[in-house]
Amino acid sequence: MSNQAIFKPRGRFFQEFQLGDRMISTGRTITETDIVNFAALSGDYHQIHTNAEYAKGSLYGQRVAHGLLVLSIAGGLAAQVGFMEGTVIAFRGLTWKFSKPVFIGDTIHLEASVSELKAMRRLMGGGAVTLKVLVVNQRGETVARGTWSALFAGLPELAAE
Repeated sequence: MSNQAIFKPRGRFFQEFQLGDRMISTGRTITETDIVNFAALSGDYHQIHTNAEYAKGSLYGQRVAHGLLVLSIAGGLAAQVGFMEGTVIAFRGLTWKFSKPVFIGDTIHLEASVSELKAMRRLMGGGAVTLKVLVVNQRGETVARGTWSALFAGLPELAAE
């Protein structure tokens, strides 16, 4: 028996989404290690992220997490919720705005809601799902927001027709 034959996707198929559906992730605390590792991965060693003494004299008075680190963690939080697992075909794009800083020790979570659905015949029963996404900190403040668009597979019985 092949691995694919026993795998049952946990994610939602295109037909299982409805406008307004909401998915909320668990929280994730941003650590100094996250920032250091992201700087090493991305090559972005800007002092506002990596130099505590420099950051003391900045607008925020402390180090700030990279915006793209926050976006990356938001993607991971969405994956942990499970609605994409095994059913997402491709990430199509995003619009994004960073509205508040995220500091070491802040805990963020993701809130996503379905804002648009578009069936696509070429995907054998699947379609495009657009999500309105918020990243919210422990104080209930939205620190980043935008829209994500992804292609999702259709229900297997529809794809076979």
